[in-house]
Amino acid sequence: MPMVIPEVSDYTGPHNSRKLSLDPLAERYKLIGTHFWPKFHLHHYVTGARVWIPDADQVWRCAELAKDYKDNVVAVIYEDAQGIQQTEDLKVKSDEDLPPLRNPDILIGENDLTSLSYLHEPAVLYNLQVRFCNHNAIYTYCGIVLVAINPYDELPIYGQDTITAYRGHNMGDLDPHIFAVAEEAFTQMEREDKDQSIIVSGESGAGKTVSAKYAMRYFASVGGSADSETHVEKKILASNPIMEAIGNAKTTRNDNSSRFGKYIELDFTRNYSIMGANMRTYLLEKSRVVFQAPDERNYHIFYQLCAVASEEKLKHLRLGVPERFHYLNQGLHAVPQVTPRKKRKGHQDNFHYLNQGFSPHIDGVDDGANFHETCQAFNLLGINDNSQDQIYRVLAGILHLGNVIIDESGTDSSAINKNDESMQIASDLFGVDVDDLRKWLCHRKIVSGREVFTKPLTTSEATFSRDALAKHIYAKVFDWIVSQINKCFAAKTQPFRFIGVLDIYGFETFEINSFEQFCINYANEKLQQQFNQHVFKLEQEEYVKEQIEWEFINFYDNQPCIDLIESKLGILVLLDEECRMPKGSDQSWVEKLYDKCKKWDHFSKPRLSNTSFIIAHFADKVGYECAGFLEKNRDTVSEDCVNILKSSQYPLVRSLFTEKAKGAQTKVKVMPAGPAKSKDMKKSVGSQFRESLSLLMATLNSTTPHYVRCIKPNDDKMSFTFDPTRAIQQLRACGVLETVRISAAGYPSRWTYNEFLCRYRVLCNSRDIQRNDVRVTCQKIISNMISDEDKFKFGRTKIFFRAGQVAYMEKLRADRLCACGVMIQKNVRMFIHRKRYRTVRNAAMTIQRYTRGLMSRRRVHHMRQTAAAIKIQACMRGWLKRVRYQRLKYTIIRLQSCARGNWARQRFEHMRRVRACIVIQKHVRKYLAVKHFRLAVKGFITLQGMVRCFLARRRLKKLKIEAKSIEHQKKLNKGLENKIISLQQKLTEMKHENNNIKAYKEEITALKSQVVDMKALESQLKGTTNRVTELEALVTKLTVEVEHERGEKMDILTQKEQAEKENRELLERLNAENAKLTEELKEAQKEESLRQGEELLRRKFEAEKQQIIMESSEEKAAYQRLLGEYNRLEQKNDILEEQLAKVKGGTHKRSASNVSNSGASDTPTELVRDDIMDLSSMIGDDDIGYGSVRSRMSENSDSSRNLENIEWESPQKIPNADIKIHVPERLQELEMENAKIKDDLNRLRKSIAESEPHNNQVQEFMKQFEALQDELERRREECIQLRTVLANRSSDIRSLTENSYGKDVDIVNEDGELAVAYQTQKQVNRQLEEELKTEKMRHKETESEYKSELDRLRRDNERQQKLLSQNLSKGGGSHPEALLQSEIMRLTSENLNLQGQVDSLTEQLKKYKRTLKAYARKLKEASGSGSKRSSAQGSPHGTDPTDLLDVANNETDVMPVIRKKERDYMGMFEYDRSDEMQIIRVLIYELKPRVAVTFLPGLPAYILFMCIRHTDHINDDEKVRSLLNNIVNGVKRVIKKRHEDLDSTVLWLSNTLRLLHNLKQYSGDKAFQAENTVKQNEQSLKNFDLSEYRQVLSDIAVWIYNGVIKLMEEKVQPLIVPSILEHEAIAGLSGNKPGGMRGRAGSVARELESPVEPQKALDLLLKEMTQFYRTLAMFGTDPELITQVFRQIFYFICAGSLNNLLLRKDMCHWSKGMQIRYNLSHLEQWTRDMRLHESGVTETLAPIIQAAQLLQARKTDDDVHSICDMCDKLSVSQIIKILNLYTPADDFEERVPISFIHKIQTKLQERAEGEQAQATLLMNTKFAFPVRFPFNPSSIHLEDIELPDSLSLSMLKKV
Repeated sequence: MPMVIPEVSDYTGPHNSRKLSLDPLAERYKLIGTHFWPKFHLHHYVTGARVWIPDADQVWRCAELAKDYKDNVVAVIYEDAQGIQQTEDLKVKSDEDLPPLRNPDILIGENDLTSLSYLHEPAVLYNLQVRFCNHNAIYTYCGIVLVAINPYDELPIYGQDTITAYRGHNMGDLDPHIFAVAEEAFTQMEREDKDQSIIVSGESGAGKTVSAKYAMRYFASVGGSADSETHVEKKILASNPIMEAIGNAKTTRNDNSSRFGKYIELDFTRNYSIMGANMRTYLLEKSRVVFQAPDERNYHIFYQLCAVASEEKLKHLRLGVPERFHYLNQGLHAVPQVTPRKKRKGHQDNFHYLNQGFSPHIDGVDDGANFHETCQAFNLLGINDNSQDQIYRVLAGILHLGNVIIDESGTDSSAINKNDESMQIASDLFGVDVDDLRKWLCHRKIVSGREVFTKPLTTSEATFSRDALAKHIYAKVFDWIVSQINKCFAAKTQPFRFIGVLDIYGFETFEINSFEQFCINYANEKLQQQFNQHVFKLEQEEYVKEQIEWEFINFYDNQPCIDLIESKLGILVLLDEECRMPKGSDQSWVEKLYDKCKKWDHFSKPRLSNTSFIIAHFADKVGYECAGFLEKNRDTVSEDCVNILKSSQYPLVRSLFTEKAKGAQTKVKVMPAGPAKSKDMKKSVGSQFRESLSLLMATLNSTTPHYVRCIKPNDDKMSFTFDPTRAIQQLRACGVLETVRISAAGYPSRWTYNEFLCRYRVLCNSRDIQRNDVRVTCQKIISNMISDEDKFKFGRTKIFFRAGQVAYMEKLRADRLCACGVMIQKNVRMFIHRKRYRTVRNAAMTIQRYTRGLMSRRRVHHMRQTAAAIKIQACMRGWLKRVRYQRLKYTIIRLQSCARGNWARQRFEHMRRVRACIVIQKHVRKYLAVKHFRLAVKGFITLQGMVRCFLARRRLKKLKIEAKSIEHQKKLNKGLENKIISLQQKLTEMKHENNNIKAYKEEITALKSQVVDMKALESQLKGTTNRVTELEALVTKLTVEVEHERGEKMDILTQKEQAEKENRELLERLNAENAKLTEELKEAQKEESLRQGEELLRRKFEAEKQQIIMESSEEKAAYQRLLGEYNRLEQKNDILEEQLAKVKGGTHKRSASNVSNSGASDTPTELVRDDIMDLSSMIGDDDIGYGSVRSRMSENSDSSRNLENIEWESPQKIPNADIKIHVPERLQELEMENAKIKDDLNRLRKSIAESEPHNNQVQEFMKQFEALQDELERRREECIQLRTVLANRSSDIRSLTENSYGKDVDIVNEDGELAVAYQTQKQVNRQLEEELKTEKMRHKETESEYKSELDRLRRDNERQQKLLSQNLSKGGGSHPEALLQSEIMRLTSENLNLQGQVDSLTEQLKKYKRTLKAYARKLKEASGSGSKRSSAQGSPHGTDPTDLLDVANNETDVMPVIRKKERDYMGMFEYDRSDEMQIIRVLIYELKPRVAVTFLPGLPAYILFMCIRHTDHINDDEKVRSLLNNIVNGVKRVIKKRHEDLDSTVLWLSNTLRLLHNLKQYSGDKAFQAENTVKQNEQSLKNFDLSEYRQVLSDIAVWIYNGVIKLMEEKVQPLIVPSILEHEAIAGLSGNKPGGMRGRAGSVARELESPVEPQKALDLLLKEMTQFYRTLAMFGTDPELITQVFRQIFYFICAGSLNNLLLRKDMCHWSKGMQIRYNLSHLEQWTRDMRLHESGVTETLAPIIQAAQLLQARKTDDDVHSICDMCDKLSVSQIIKILNLYTPADDFEERVPISFIHKIQTKLQERAEGEQAQATLLMNTKFAFPVRFPFNPSSIHLEDIELPDSLSLSMLKKV
């Protein structure tokens, strides 16, 4: 519902500069002070701790503690504004008032403010400042709120690539962005099926409109409607220029400030595409139409009209430059002197509505271009040119109306000159009579009963009436345009869900606040209440969901303030009541407020004003001036003027005023013509606004809200300049700190158990880790670190920490890592120094041995001489010192006694004089004070009497005058009532005060008694102290005398003890030297003996080890032979099974007597195929030394169980006799078994041949057996050769081991590996024995089955012969012939079926032969080059990519069946026109990829081209056109139907290109015949030029190619981020930084994990890429096209990963760069394996590779040039973004200095000149390389093409 504020009459002059109050409410912002900061332990406040201290300029300043905190004094060191260190001692009242602590550096610049460990105001402010100024990040999360700071600069972060990057990501996965909030709302609407709303708020210039516009752009992009005719999302975006033109204006704070609030509902269908929209507007600033403050403009639409006034279609408006109009130029600094009637050259001299702001232009804005953009938007929204012209007429009429000059025509009347040009123009534009308009602008009609009077208006009243009419007209035009936009947006059907975007004023407080600010702040009170309740609710729900207990906090509730405004006796009700009073005034209304609202705590009266009142809002106290409140609330306009406009000749003007208002949409009250009251009194502006606000709140409460708080960083509109004072005011007013407070009161830091263990695993021992229960492990870690259980809580899935605990744990973690580093360094240094010490020690020992003797002798001689000298000196010095001491002592004692006596006498005399002076002073001061007090009291009493007499006389005189009037009696009575009420209230208050005074008196009495007791104790204490002093002096005197006597005795004893001690020390030193020499001799002897013993043991150990290694090598060779024999037997068993299946399959259809001979020669095909399959599997498997090919599945169970039972001892303790295997005996047993099986086969074969000597089938069967036997013998020889190769390989491995380790081959077995190999070998042998026994039993069962089958066949044959003989004997001559004829026909059909089987088997046989040759060739290469690794070790998927390549290439070489030609073919297929659709259906519609893969690649294309050749041969124009059109349409139809099937799209991409190449190859153009044979040139098209169809096919191929790329990108996209960015080869290496509410309390309640585990993602990505490659190669795609496909896919991978990296701060650190580079190396290796690296595919990965290298590179000033050269594929903005995002994962890394980033930026600017392509931040994920289809002629001859039987194309005849 639109709501309009009528005017801002008090918004004038420079005194009304918009400044927010700097003094917050004490009762409100005590929550933001130290009282709500987390309570820190005092042990945190130690020397070096970093804290925040208040500062007048910066709000908060960083400081450091100079010493530990104690005695309520905090000594800090900080740097002032000049960079000089200052020291200051801060006194605090209590521990709760300590300055807040700073967060660790690792948390500075976090994306979410609630993830900070210490949550308080300075931390929030500093984090925003660092992100904004240092990182150029304008968005930051604060719980559920997105804080957006206006950068005053264009940023490349709103493109389509950014929208794509944020689509599908949870809020918090990427860097904060308005798109993340929009995605959160859109996704929550999809998943929870609930309406959403985004509330964007902030003060003017903070960027609210831009944020709302980008949010709607995101919805329009991701929710684009499928209806291409309507394009609702384009219309929604097109409405922005219109609304900005009619609702935005230039202010002192913002060049494009929205002067109204709007709520846009975007309606969505059930498929969540936009179907419509609806816009509601609030608080239009109508007063701007008639008045603008200096340096401000009117609405943009007026200046746009003036800018294009010279255009032909707008000349009838008679506009000019905007400075002509008074309503448009009221904002200039200097007001020129204007002559009223004379037009002068210049701008603002002639037009009133445009010359008040004196600021008609905006730098960098072209009003003319914006007007054309507005017109285009009107056209797009369906507003025709006629309606637009009428809109422009009305707007121009408003401007001319403002130029109408109203002159005085008398004392109480006014008039408008008849020659006033502006009056005539305005009337013409409005389409009304000029005389009527002139008359009723200066008069008004009064109706009294049946009489009507016309009253003239004064000049001021007429001017007010004119301006009111202009405002009313503009408001009507505004509402009409909004209604038309809503009609254009309106959906045809009922919307399913909607998302609302609210863009409304923020909290405002000016020096002079009026009705507009009151309404705005009232709306913000309601929004803040809803915000508080929602934040608190989500915070509570998070704790309840995690099932943890916490104290429910009391958040600030502004309901009392709302009740003050809207309750029954609230401000709005009293305002409406006063407006209904006949003589109501602003002053009487405010007096009612003083009387009725004083009971509210949020209402107060200023001390020095009787015309204003103060309301304590949630953000600040605001004083409102009552002037203009009533008039603005009434919002009257002359009814006579409105009636004139209703009679306008223009439909639009009439519709503006004749349209009936609906409900509360009436925004103005028409001033009645007379005093008669209307029963249907229209509502006041305040009532309408309250209802519209209630409707808005009801809408918001029914949705899930999302909050965007816009912050204005400075008032000078400077880019990336942060003013802390302005920012903290807005943070307090917009609820950000409220969110922080609620978070800090609970548990803001939250970790999942796995993340916590990964981060803080270093703080626990390995024995505390329980892999199966992560929660228990985390509990043990926390119990060791934090003793207070209130500091943390364990939830279902997360651990919750109080504020400050994460910083404490980070400190412990850093200390532990530092200790570990020190330990490592210590041991390394110890090793180095120990090695160096041993070298030096060995060199010095010899020298020491020879010098110690000489040194000892000299030392003894010197010691004797020294002892004698010391003895003599001691005696002499002692005697001299004693004599000198006795003389000095006597003298000093005499001097001390005299001096002390003199000092005591002087001190006593001084104390006596001082006491006398004090007594005299006391009496003199008392006398003077009493005298002064008496004089003062006397003077005050006299002065009060005189003043009171004067006031009483004046009051008496006034009362006498007032007593004579009747009005006085009325007021007196009314005053008495008020006085009685006030006296009752005062009486109640006095009672409360008396009670309080009584309580105070009782407390004073108790305290006096306590004082008396304390004085008595004090006197006792003084007496005791004097006695203690006397005793202490006596003890001191006695102690001195005792010490004197003891000193003389101790001197003698000391001399004696010193001599004895020196003798003992000399003797001990000599004895020690002798003992040391003796021990060194013994140690040398022991070392020599140990060295000899170790050498002997080492030789024995080496000999035993060599023996074990040799036996192990022999064991391996024997095992390889045994493995080959086992594979041969298994292969032979498979052959027997196939033979049995063949026999069974033949007996179900026919008997042995009527089998055709046609299939005899092709029967061994299946056997050969199976043989080759087994051989290939045997060659492909890896030889792991002591593992079995067949036992790989059971290795993990059996081998591990055996390994656990082994005693791990050194190799020398294992007896040699245990490591033996009787391989020759076992080999002989196997050979005997093999011979027995052969004999059984021969007997079986002979028995079959003897039993059926005349059966042709049996005879053919025996021939097949003989051929099979020969083949088996040949295979056996090959197996022997293979075993030889494997044995050679084992010997090569052994020789390689000896070459690598030399004689120290025991290194191979240093951990007992050979023992493990031996035990495993025995286990494998036992398993092989069991398998052979099982195989033998199965063979016996098979033999019995064969015998039973032969018996059954024999019986069936005899039965058939009897039936045949009976039929021949019974029937006549014709009947047997008919029977034989039918039997012959049946046999013929069976022979044909068998012939088809023979053809297919022959084809498979050729295929397998080629495969066998390929494997044999590989095996030969492997055996020739030494021991090479198998494919399982070279590829992450267990298959060698080169094998895949060879197989694919071999498959592309498979030829169709080519039979012996009976005649020469022309290479074409003849068909009938009626069979054309049947051919298309078989070859295109019904062809399945699994069937097509068995054909020649491109076979459908060859067949279709051969049909085209036939139409060319017969020169049938209609037929060829019809065939080609059906081919094109059929391919399109198939691709559209199967566009999600990769195999189908690749199949038809390959066939379409093959058909295109054939059309080129056989077109007859010489350019395409270079590689043709003579026969192919003869087969060229003769009659038709199909170049146009070649272009059509090329376009179809491009379309299919794009579809293939899209399918591949869709499959790869969910794997890109997990595999490239999140995959970690070593889990936990990079570590997780401390996080907080990253599950965001306000986020969507979804516990979505990544679709793929990061540890498996890389393998899955490579697997998908391999599958793509195999699919392309399998269907015969050209190699050049495969290269282009993977070039595009790799670009998509690079773009997706780099874009995600640029939007994720948590990924930008050194360890993550190393992981990313490692992951990318797998892709590079994959391209090398697939032989794609030479085609430049990996070059597309250069940007992400360079980004990873940039993260790892050293970042010092010396590396600027190298980094710039290294990152040549990254744009300037990308490099700077990565450097800004770079955040150390640990404290051991250093942050990137800002100076370094500036140097990089300066250096890169030189490179960036001329590189416009690198100006964007994100890579374009939709970019596609131009596709080329290089000509690829076919070498296959058309005449050799045959139709497969599986294709039902019998209608085609080969010609």
